[in-house]
Amino acid sequence: MIDVNELRKGVTFEYDGSIYRVLDYHHHKPGRGNATIRVRAVNLRTGGNLDLTYQSGDRVQDIRLDYHNVQYLYSDGQFYYFMDQDTYEQPALTKELIGDSADYLKEGLDIKLTFYRGEPLDIELPLTIDMEVVEADPSVRGDTATGVTKRVVTETGLQVQVPGFVEAGDRIRVNTSNGAYVTRV
Repeated sequence: MIDVNELRKGVTFEYDGSIYRVLDYHHHKPGRGNATIRVRAVNLRTGGNLDLTYQSGDRVQDIRLDYHNVQYLYSDGQFYYFMDQDTYEQPALTKELIGDSADYLKEGLDIKLTFYRGEPLDIELPLTIDMEVVEADPSVRGDTATGVTKRVVTETGLQVQVPGFVEAGDRIRVNTSNGAYVTRV
């Protein structure tokens, strides 16, 4: 058990039989009385968000997660298959567990897979991923006075706003935390 004052962004804990990871943490200390701790957490099994409020001194059940380096293999539409690089096992995660991270997955990508008691729960993508542009809107000639951007589609179907000079066939680096263009590779 850990004190709720130790909850910070990224900490995992168990609540009502489900596993949660803290997304946001706010500690409020009024002039009198106990401090209030507000936590926004994501359920690692279902992907749903939950807002919780605790009083200072409350305790939650902490859990220990295991991390394995895996390589993304393929998707059959419902499941995403990975290969553990140490044991060569092939765990599969559902489309719901992967969520928006599916737009960044391409064959051969090395990522971290989170396990709890042998059950795969979540993936951790690298900070940036290089992708090939397969479709790009045309640039408007002479429109260079401001930072002009246009929409492109990458090899995985991800849509990214990029500068006007990026064309189909170029390779770009994309930030996985917010989906923003970083640079042309």
